[in-house]
Amino acid sequence: MLIAFFYGSQTLICSAQDTSRIIQIIHGNSMRQKQIDEQNTIVTLAGDARVQQGNTKISADSIAVNQQTGIAECFGNVHINDADSVHTYAQYLRYVGPERMAYLKNKVRLTDGKGTLFTDDLQYDVATGIGTYKNGGKVVNGNTILTSTDATYYSDTKDVYFKKYVHLTDPKYDIKADSLRYNMQLKSAYFIAPTTIVNKDGAIINTKNGIYNLETGQAEFFDRSAISDSNYSVTGGRIAYDEKSGIAQIEDRGKIVDSVNQVTLIGDLLYLNKKENSFLGTRKPVMIIHKDNDSTYVAADTLFSGIRKYDKNGNHTIIKTDTLNKTTTVEIGSASDTIRYILAFHHVRIFNDSLQAVCDSLYYSTEDSVFRLYQDPVFWNGKNQVSGDTMYMFTKNQQPQHLSVFNNSMVIGKENNSMYNQIGGRTLNAYFKNGNIDYVRIKGSPAESIFYPQDDDSAYIGMNRSKSDVIEAYFLNKQMNKIKYINDVDNALYPLNQIPGELKILKGFLWQDARRPKNKLELFE
Repeated sequence: MLIAFFYGSQTLICSAQDTSRIIQIIHGNSMRQKQIDEQNTIVTLAGDARVQQGNTKISADSIAVNQQTGIAECFGNVHINDADSVHTYAQYLRYVGPERMAYLKNKVRLTDGKGTLFTDDLQYDVATGIGTYKNGGKVVNGNTILTSTDATYYSDTKDVYFKKYVHLTDPKYDIKADSLRYNMQLKSAYFIAPTTIVNKDGAIINTKNGIYNLETGQAEFFDRSAISDSNYSVTGGRIAYDEKSGIAQIEDRGKIVDSVNQVTLIGDLLYLNKKENSFLGTRKPVMIIHKDNDSTYVAADTLFSGIRKYDKNGNHTIIKTDTLNKTTTVEIGSASDTIRYILAFHHVRIFNDSLQAVCDSLYYSTEDSVFRLYQDPVFWNGKNQVSGDTMYMFTKNQQPQHLSVFNNSMVIGKENNSMYNQIGGRTLNAYFKNGNIDYVRIKGSPAESIFYPQDDDSAYIGMNRSKSDVIEAYFLNKQMNKIKYINDVDNALYPLNQIPGELKILKGFLWQDARRPKNKLELFE
C-alpha cells in the first residue's frame, strides 16, 4: 500500500509501514527534493516552513526533512506546538520523529502557560513532555525566577527538578540550594538537599527537606530545620509555618529562642506566634530564662509566654479617659526594654543552682523578675524548705533576693533524719544573701516554732517549742542558727530524751524532698 502527499505540483510517496515515522510537510514557500541514496531523500522547505507529526506541529524559517528516517532539521525562529499545551522556541532544532525527541539550541524558550524555561541547549521528549538542560538555564514563573546548571521539566505535572547551583529569586524570597523541585502550577518549592532561604524581612531558613508555597506563604520543613531572625530562632524535627498568620508549629525536640529577652523554650510540641510575639509549649516543655551567665529552668504541663503591647514606634501606649471633661488622651512612655511574661500550668517545677521550687501554676515577668507561685507551692534553698498557699519569689540575676509567702507559711530546716527546725505562721518573708537564706520573719496568730539549739561545741541542747506574734530566724552556713521571738512569747525547752513525740512537729508539717528537682536534667524527663 502506498500513501501519497500532494504539495502544489510536488507529490511525495511513502510506504504505509513508514507512517509511524512520517513527518508530514504542511507548507513551504519553496521546496526542493534531493535524492541522497537509494534509501534517503531529503526535502527542504524555505520560507514559512511547517511540518507536523501527529499532534506536534513544527515551524521555522527553513526545514530539511528525511522522511525515510523521520528526522528533521529546522533553522531560524523554530516553534514547536505540542498539542496546543506546550510551546517551544529556538533558533535550531534537530527533531527525531521515531523517538519524538527534540534537540534545541540557541535562545531556547519553553512555555506551558504557567511558566517559561530559558536555556541555550535543551533536550525535549515530545512524547513524554520531559525537557532537560545541562549547561545552564532558568525558569520564570510570574515574579519567581529560578536558575541552575541542570534542570528537568515535566509538562504533565508542571514540575521542574533543578540541580547544581540552584538559585530562586522572588520579591519575598531568595533561595539557594544544590537541588530543588519547583511546581509552576502551585508555585511551590520542594527542598530535597541542604537549602538556605532568606525572606524579605531578613528571616533565614535552613533546611534539607520541606515544601514552601511561595504564593500562600505556607511551609513545612523536616529533618532538623531551623528558622532565625533578629528576634527569634526556631529549630525542630518538623516545622509548619503560615506566613500570613505568623504562626509556626514546631514538633520533635523543638526549640524557640527569644534572643531579645534571653528566654528559650524546649519541647516536643511548640507554637510561635511572631505577630503577637508569643509562644506556647506542650508535651514536656521546659523554659530556660538566661541572665548574666546563669539560667533558671521551668517545666510544666503547659508553658506560655507573651510580650507587653507597644505601639508601632516601640513605645508603651497608655489610654486615659477624663470622664469629667469627656476627653481621651494617649500617653506614650518610653519602652527601653521589652517586657516578656511567662505563664505555667500544672506540675510546675523550677530548677536553679541556688533554688528549686514546685507548684501548680506560675506567673513570671522579666520586668520585675518575680516568680509568682500558686496552689501548693514549695521552695527549697540548701537544706531549707519553705511552703504556703501562695508564694512570690523575687530574683535578681537569677539569684533569690526576697521570698514572700501568704497563708499557712512554714519554713523547715533539716538537721538530720529525726530533727527538723520549723517555723510556721500566717505570712512569711525571707531574705537572701549570696543566693542563700539569711533572715526569715514570720507573723501569725500566733506564729510557732520548733528549734534545736546548740552549744558552743555544736552539741544539741534540746528542743525549743515556742509561740509568739512574730518570729525572726537568722541563718548561718545555710542552716537556722538563731531565733528571736516578739510579743506574747510562750516557749518550752525539752531535753532531747524527754521530747513528747506529738510535739516534734508543727501542724501542717510535711517534708517534701521527694518533690524537689535534684538537677536540671530531671525537668526534661
